[in-house]
Amino acid sequence: MINDPRLIELPKVLDQRGNLSFLQEGHQIPFEIERVYWIYDVPGGEVRGGHSYHTNLEIIIALSGSFDVVLDNGLKKETYSLNRSYYGLYVPSGTWRHMENFSTNSLGFIVASTKYNENDYERDYELFLKSKING
Repeated sequence: MINDPRLIELPKVLDQRGNLSFLQEGHQIPFEIERVYWIYDVPGGEVRGGHSYHTNLEIIIALSGSFDVVLDNGLKKETYSLNRSYYGLYVPSGTWRHMENFSTNSLGFIVASTKYNENDYERDYELFLKSKING
């Protein structure tokens, strides 16, 4: 299992009729896929996310348009600008994240390692920071 965020380049099949990219569990995805969801029609200036997961791992892809993903490990924040459909951002558990600066008609596609479970979320940033300090 990977503990640090990183960009994963997905395969590209170039074709004059249009390009194709894909992802496969056990190849580009370092976990079993249990859930897939997407974010779209985000009004200008809105922010999505604003939480961390206790156990869930994710790959975030901008299938269309662009947006920024801000990751925070409790010590530092890093911003990843996603704007290519053949790059996925791996987000390990225990990482605070939010998405912002959505372009018009952007489409965020997220592959997750767990089924939805509200108890897996940490939505209080102060509690998140305390958990990082206390280990």
